[in-house]
Amino acid sequence: MQIYGENWIVIAFIIVTAFLMGSLLLTLNQIVAPSKPSKVKSEPYESGVPGVEAVRPHFTPRFYVIAMLFVVFDIEAIFIFPWAVIFDELGMYGFASMMVFMFLLLDGYIYAWKKGALEWV
Repeated sequence: MQIYGENWIVIAFIIVTAFLMGSLLLTLNQIVAPSKPSKVKSEPYESGVPGVEAVRPHFTPRFYVIAMLFVVFDIEAIFIFPWAVIFDELGMYGFASMMVFMFLLLDGYIYAWKKGALEWV
């Protein structure tokens, strides 16, 4: 007979160990690493050439909106795969709950479309 409490002990041990290791490494970095900040060190520098122009964003905010919408609909696909695998076992309740989920996603898609979030220009 397997005791389920042992699994939680291992998980708790891994979490505590990861937290302690991260804390230890950050503390060691503060103690060992030299820190002599100066104005020259804080200036932007790339490819051997000091920065001469002001930094400006290369992408418009619309790019980020499209990227977030892609992530949302990608997550939708992730939720549909397990549902499709056990579709026969879920019965009508599983079908109805997925239809509600799909309706909410379709509603969000139509909202984004009407707000113009899917337009590039």
